[in-house]
Amino acid sequence: MSFYADEELTALIRGQEFHVVERTRSGADRSGIRKNICAFANDLAGRGKTGVIFVGVEDGGTCADITIDDELLRTLAQMRSDGNILPLPSMGVERKVLDGREVAVVQVEPAADPPVRYQGRVWVKVGPTVQLATPEEEQRLIERRRAADLPFDMRPAAEMGLDALDMDYVQRTYLPAAISTEVLEQNRRPLPQQLRSLRLVADDHPTWGALIACGVDPQGRVPGGYVQFLRIDGTQLTDPIKDQKALTGKLEDVLRRLDQLLELNIAVSTDIASAPRELRQPDYPLNALQQLARNAVMHRVYESTNAPIRVYWYSDRIEIQNPGGLYGKVTPANIGTGATDYRNPLIAEIMHHLGFAQRFGMGIPIARKALAENGNPPPEFTFSPTHVAVIVKPAQ
Repeated sequence: MSFYADEELTALIRGQEFHVVERTRSGADRSGIRKNICAFANDLAGRGKTGVIFVGVEDGGTCADITIDDELLRTLAQMRSDGNILPLPSMGVERKVLDGREVAVVQVEPAADPPVRYQGRVWVKVGPTVQLATPEEEQRLIERRRAADLPFDMRPAAEMGLDALDMDYVQRTYLPAAISTEVLEQNRRPLPQQLRSLRLVADDHPTWGALIACGVDPQGRVPGGYVQFLRIDGTQLTDPIKDQKALTGKLEDVLRRLDQLLELNIAVSTDIASAPRELRQPDYPLNALQQLARNAVMHRVYESTNAPIRVYWYSDRIEIQNPGGLYGKVTPANIGTGATDYRNPLIAEIMHHLGFAQRFGMGIPIARKALAENGNPPPEFTFSPTHVAVIVKPAQ
């Protein structure tokens, strides 16, 4: 990341470079800080410079004399991945002593794939102020994307037209989930332009992520984009199969059917001798299975493979496997610690809008916590260049 050195930050905190600097006396105005993060990431002027938010500094540049503690730094850092700003901004948060004063410094790099939205709205820096982008400004941001560097789910499917998308589903379900009602009511732009803004369309063709999430025939376009579920009566793959399903359709359909199957197959034991009321103990916590399965859907490889995600439920364990190894900054050592990197940023964004991913980077930690509270052993991960697999065992 091209962050500033301390001497550069000192010059910025003293200066008047409003286009790359914002000062706020505390972290109380979280909405205002998020708007500035969004605006710096969008870099409407195209300067390519990192934006800086100084927390603990008055507008005039004097010290606000607040405590810069770990709680404040965590609050600022979590703004990156709490799902309010999409796509995820590239930013860093540090405690610094500049000009003899202790401040929190948030540095935000310009996004490679604008527009970046805060709660469905595009914010930009105009002089010293942060304002909602006009349709023309938003279009400028869209055109700035580096198409050649886009991940697979954001690339246009050049051989397909917009008729490959289920426009009724897009307008009835996805647009209201992705964009605030007020913005939709005020929006007078043609539907194709709205779809470009949400990365569902590029160069007048649907993106691959749009086909997976909103396509008329998702598996006809991306054959491996489904989940294979097996319930096996035994501990080996060769044992009798009690149930099998191929979960197909739009992304939302696949995820909702998977949720239903997981819930149906969980066994719950009841201890009626427990006081003061009976104790119900599932063999697996539903939330943990959901988080691990959704993690597989979000991070799998969709390109160059027809392999599905596999959820195999044995009598003594559940195995969830997705095609594609670990991606980017995520390693066997840091997986599940909050480290985030996205092979499919558009799929991740769509899952968030549809309610299947509340906070980014927290799926595995949430699953581990739920398993521990239910009395299950920790999940066991295995990695290879071609797949990631996790094994979950029943409560002991």
